Amino acid sequence: MKEKLSKNEMKQLCRAVLSLKSESECERFFEDLCTMSELKAMSQRLEVALMLSEKRVYSDISASTGASTATISRVNRCLQYGSSGYSIALKRMREDMNE
Repeated sequence: MKEKLSKNEMKQLCRAVLSLKSESECERFFEDLCTMSELKAMSQRLEVALMLSEKRVYSDISASTGASTATISRVNRCLQYGSSGYSIALKRMREDMNE
């Protein structure tokens, strides 16, 4: 059975992230909150999502990021059928880069 955060736990985590005012504060928060392995995994999945949104092929993504095809496939499923979290973040990141 897939374990999930309770609705209250998820809301509390989201409130904490949204309370941060700068990239530096965000980095410090995640460094305290997560292990290095967790940070690397999350960063890798975000990079995979970016590359998938650019229509890159699995073999290129795997070679560039070191992600397994299982990870790439999971991220792709989230992009296609998930809650739109990746899509929202990627869109806003692109908008911020173009400002």
